Amino acid sequence: MVKIALDAMGGDNAPAEIVKGAVQAVAADKDCFVYLVGKEDKIKECLNGQQYDSSRIEIVNADDVIETGEPPVMAIRRKKESSLVKAMYMVKNKEADAFVSAGSSGAILVGGQTIVGRLRGVDRPPMAALIPTKDGVSLLVDSGANVDARATMLVQWAVMGSIYMENVVGIKNPRVAIVNVGLEEEKGNSLVKETYPMLKECPNINFIGSIEAREIPNSYADIIVCDAFVGNCILKLYEGEAKMILGKIKGVMISSLKTKIGALLIKKSLKTQLKSMDASEHGGAPLIGLNGLVVKTHGNAKAKEVKNSLIQCVTFTKMNINDKIIEALSQIPEQHN
Repeated sequence: MVKIALDAMGGDNAPAEIVKGAVQAVAADKDCFVYLVGKEDKIKECLNGQQYDSSRIEIVNADDVIETGEPPVMAIRRKKESSLVKAMYMVKNKEADAFVSAGSSGAILVGGQTIVGRLRGVDRPPMAALIPTKDGVSLLVDSGANVDARATMLVQWAVMGSIYMENVVGIKNPRVAIVNVGLEEEKGNSLVKETYPMLKECPNINFIGSIEAREIPNSYADIIVCDAFVGNCILKLYEGEAKMILGKIKGVMISSLKTKIGALLIKKSLKTQLKSMDASEHGGAPLIGLNGLVVKTHGNAKAKEVKNSLIQCVTFTKMNINDKIIEALSQIPEQHN
């Protein structure tokens, strides 16, 4: 049984959608056990009337909540009884294997490093987001944790991302590429130029060179490596562009009688394609390289994304990802550490 501490009070749709996601997760995966951490009375209200296995959902009362706009460091220090902090301490104290929250990104990043702590040999844990591509998904790493990074960090992220994609997503020998402004090795800023030859020399990744942003959606690589400033810009552009395109498609389909008829004819196929592009299908973004698994879901996450994030934690834990990361990092040549 994989035990997951779920921040029931984090996010725009808490606690109702968060609790609903937990119920769906334990129904979908027999190895999933969820601690709902938050205001007990609110959580009980959300559970009322729902059918679920009560032996695999447990409420842990937490009287406080960290709000999205609060300064992260101060909030972590002062709000020890918040759902986010209490759930993270459950991971630190080995009462839970993983933590999931749709709450404050800053507080999750700070709490992950200061409460849960880093694995041996990890310089800075990156946030790793799965993004939809033409043939499936790619892992964007770092997508939000470290806006200032060193070349040695990017090499570690490539290694950790490769382990994640092979063991959690099931892609054998995943291709690693570094985000650049061209394909030539001599192109790029100082960080890219320093990192490129180190990635080439790294023995336990399948490095294929640079990738330009326009090729990311075309499944050119399985792991996209960059600092979090670049990665977060890519992620936000991805999300905004997807929303805009979907709006355009919807507008065309209802613009006339002919297009409405056409929309009815392609409705089933279109739904299948759009589902593959739905970020909520892939769960949340894990903060890789911590002593326990920490996963950040979208602030506006609904039950489906919460459910998928919880199931994602089960897979991660069963595959012993952290043990594999420690072993792989120890094999990186000395100059990369």
